[in-house]
Amino acid sequence: MRDILKEIWATTRKNKLRTALTGFAVAWGIFMIIFLLGAGNGLINAQKLSSERFLDNSMIIGSGQTSKAYDGLKEGRNISLNTTDMEITSRSFNKHIDNVGAQADKEGQTVSLENNYFSGSLAGVYPNDIQINKKELLHGRFINDTDIRQQRKSLVISDENARELMPHNTTALVGRYVAVNNIAFRVVGIYKQDKSSMWSYSYMPFTTFSTIYNKGNKVENIVFSFHGLNTEKENEDFETQYRARINNNHRAAPDDESAIWIWNRFTSNMQMNKGISIIQTALWIIGLFTLLSGIVGVSNIMLITVKERTREFGIRKAIGARPLSILRLIIAESIIITTIFGFTGMVLGIASNMYMDATIGHTKVNSGLFEATMFYNPTVGLDICIEAMAVIVLAGTLAGLIPARKAARIRPIEALRAE
Repeated sequence: MRDILKEIWATTRKNKLRTALTGFAVAWGIFMIIFLLGAGNGLINAQKLSSERFLDNSMIIGSGQTSKAYDGLKEGRNISLNTTDMEITSRSFNKHIDNVGAQADKEGQTVSLENNYFSGSLAGVYPNDIQINKKELLHGRFINDTDIRQQRKSLVISDENARELMPHNTTALVGRYVAVNNIAFRVVGIYKQDKSSMWSYSYMPFTTFSTIYNKGNKVENIVFSFHGLNTEKENEDFETQYRARINNNHRAAPDDESAIWIWNRFTSNMQMNKGISIIQTALWIIGLFTLLSGIVGVSNIMLITVKERTREFGIRKAIGARPLSILRLIIAESIIITTIFGFTGMVLGIASNMYMDATIGHTKVNSGLFEATMFYNPTVGLDICIEAMAVIVLAGTLAGLIPARKAARIRPIEALRAE
């Protein structure tokens, strides 16, 4: 083995440029597949991070406008959801639905404490809002069932708004009374503001909101979590049945998709995952074609090596060298070249991903109103890097096998005649 290594080293030194170009093709192939996958993962992880702000198995139902004439009524009627729709949702679909709630909001409201104040949006919600929209509670509690039943004047505000009211000790704000448009509310909790949202909401019990702002039995949105709907077909069937039932309550055509709108976060995530899968496949295809260029380079260098050393191999066989020794020499050269340069490309690819992660790995776009994560954690698992390395070494071995077999089979007399 030692003699083989010395011979390979001598051949490499003799053909420096050719070996360097071949090695560059191998290293570039490994580097590009790791770099592309890392960059793609950065974009994909940013999308996943955004979708994690909501509960996957949840739906939001909103009011719309009829697009069909039905039951003697013209199209173009505005539909307003109400508490009866909530009861239908809870009673008729309890096989799949867990918790039913509602949302309503009002912009431009002022919350004050002594001389400090802030202006923002108020939202009336049910207790399930904290799970469905995944709010991180920092202090105190969220709206609960007792708040809903007793129409308590309870308020949950964001940490940023809490600092506006009590800059030096926001924790002490929990339990204090603040004025919401001159109505006293007790702050019961503080949540972490999601900077990816344009709006900073203060939350109160939906029943309290409805009474103060004279909403009657109207609701803006119905929200609920669900279970047992695991496929796209099951979700489509559920939405069709649900839409027909709610539309019937408002004398709208059962198949009128404009009367109410349904945001199914489960199917939205399924569609997003399909898009992610397509992106990942495209990145792999591009990377593998780049890797293929390295494999072709190794194959070419082996073919040229065999052609240039034909006379040498003929002399070896003439003085008693076995075909297996020639085969082993060429295969060993192919493996060593692909391994060394492949490892170099892998290290450079990992280093480039680490650099991306350190510099732009948590890139956010700040519009002044909200922040959006555009690039997050652009890295590739070590297992992927090792697999890519194994592929190039195996492919390099196979690429060297064809010319190696040709060299091993050549007859000495034919080799000596070669120029």
